[in-house]
Amino acid sequence: MERNAVAFSGRAIGMTVAGLAVTAALLGGCGEPKAVPMDDEFAGNSGQSADSGTTGTGTAEDAGNGEAPDGSDGGNGGARRDTGVYADGTYAIKGQYGPVGEDTIDVYLTIADGAVTDVDVVGHPFTTISRHHQEAFAEAVPGVVVGKPLEGLKVDKVAGASWTSDAFNAALDVARQEASVVQ
Repeated sequence: MERNAVAFSGRAIGMTVAGLAVTAALLGGCGEPKAVPMDDEFAGNSGQSADSGTTGTGTAEDAGNGEAPDGSDGGNGGARRDTGVYADGTYAIKGQYGPVGEDTIDVYLTIADGAVTDVDVVGHPFTTISRHHQEAFAEAVPGVVVGKPLEGLKVDKVAGASWTSDAFNAALDVARQEASVVQ
């Protein structure tokens, strides 16, 4: 009888491990932070951009970003390159994260002379826990990024909000692409 119990136990463990492996494979791509310009109704969750995402003083035309006069990207598939030189303006980006992308943040990033001069983060949490993390992040992040150069800017975990920080970093990547000036 003890031998059957050991065989059953081994089989149960094997099935459990196999089930976990399948679950991990299926959910492997879930939870990746994504960001798109907020005025880009066609970008969806792909991370691609169809428009500049700028307001204020910076425009796609002023930035010389290579867009054709009709607003198309000139054939580069929507992907922009970070040139390290940025047009002044306020950039609005929507960041999405969570196990199934249920949490979002709206990031309003103002750039002047290549540096972040203002940032506002508005959270759209799915759970109470997310709300607490987003509120703490939104309160703390200006002290981390304002006054810093946009080029290469990345935050570590801010106010204990690791996933919100990851989504914010994705938003910074989009802001760099949107603000880049082709010289």
